[in-house]
Amino acid sequence: MPIVTIVFAAALIALGVMSWVVAGQSSVTALIPAFFGVPLGVAGFAAMRDDWRKYAMHVAATIGLLGAIGALSRAIPALESSDGPIKLSTASQLAMGIGLLVFVGLCVRSFIAARKAQSVTD
Repeated sequence: MPIVTIVFAAALIALGVMSWVVAGQSSVTALIPAFFGVPLGVAGFAAMRDDWRKYAMHVAATIGLLGAIGALSRAIPALESSDGPIKLSTASQLAMGIGLLVFVGLCVRSFIAARKAQSVTD
């Protein structure tokens, strides 16, 4: 799961940088996915150590959940009030929110599998 976390972090950083470039480098808010990707990546690298894995992955899941809630809480109302094509900011928020929901789902699945494996060995 640490590698998956690092991949999701890299995707968020890429999304943020691409959004910022496409937006004309005028809005720092376009980098918000990257602002979530950096600590997610740090947690992923920390989880590479066996003794830190449990805590780092719980931190990563928390970052993912907060990011998903934040992104989707802005994107869904923007979609509902949109009359024309989807704006870049809304598309970026949707991509971030959906991607992080998938990540959190993978984390939960991993936590359940780890708990089951631990109870079998006890």
